Amino acid sequence: MKRLIVVLCIGLLVYSCKSKKAAVSKAPNTVKTQESPKPVAKPKPPVKETPEDYASATERYIALHKDVAQQEMKLFGIPASISLAQGILESGSGQGRLAEKANNHFGIKCHDWTGAKIYHDDDEEQECFRKYIDAKYSYRDHSLFLSERSRYAKLFDLRQEDYKSWAKGLKSAGYATDRKYPQKLINLIEKYELYEYDKAVLGDEYVKHQSPTASDSNVYKVVKGDTLYSISRKYNITVKELQNMNGLSGTAIGIGQVLVVRPTSKN
Repeated sequence: MKRLIVVLCIGLLVYSCKSKKAAVSKAPNTVKTQESPKPVAKPKPPVKETPEDYASATERYIALHKDVAQQEMKLFGIPASISLAQGILESGSGQGRLAEKANNHFGIKCHDWTGAKIYHDDDEEQECFRKYIDAKYSYRDHSLFLSERSRYAKLFDLRQEDYKSWAKGLKSAGYATDRKYPQKLINLIEKYELYEYDKAVLGDEYVKHQSPTASDSNVYKVVKGDTLYSISRKYNITVKELQNMNGLSGTAIGIGQVLVVRPTSKN
């Protein structure tokens, strides 16, 4: 009997151990490891093309527009030096609002223009100005403006290298009201040597312009009390001849102004 009890106890003990072992046995644990995100390369900013450095905005303007000015000179006879100087002066070296927003470098107003427009305060508020897709078209309209109006016709009788007479002739013909306008153009031309672009176009025909001086027998320096009439009487010429020789449209002259009083050959 005791043997039977012992056998039963051993059997129960063995069964109990197997059950525990089965209960404890689990599927093998799979350890999930979280992969650290791979670093994403940041897109590199686009490399900006570095424009050529210029000493000033004016020099940059000249570099950008000299070819157009020379082309206009070939087609219309307007000195490249004059066109460039006017463009520099009137557009603020390309930094004025009309130049930046409308590629209008000469303040050309709409008139009968049917293209794009921009409004800008000038002599009056919000005046209409022409808007161009490229500055070269502004240069072309400037050439047409001068060449198609009779009041500027005398300019085209001047030598193309004579930028001083062109500058004075523009003022005399009424292009600008600023009495210092001619000298401003001349100063720009001489400071930046814009006459070199005239020379490049004219080649062998270029003749370096020499301003007449008061010591020349063909010129006269205006003094206080002079008028065109008194000077014309002094040199036995008409007022009209005096005006024509000096590109004058009116009778206003200034003390110290040098006037041509005898016809001179273009050659």
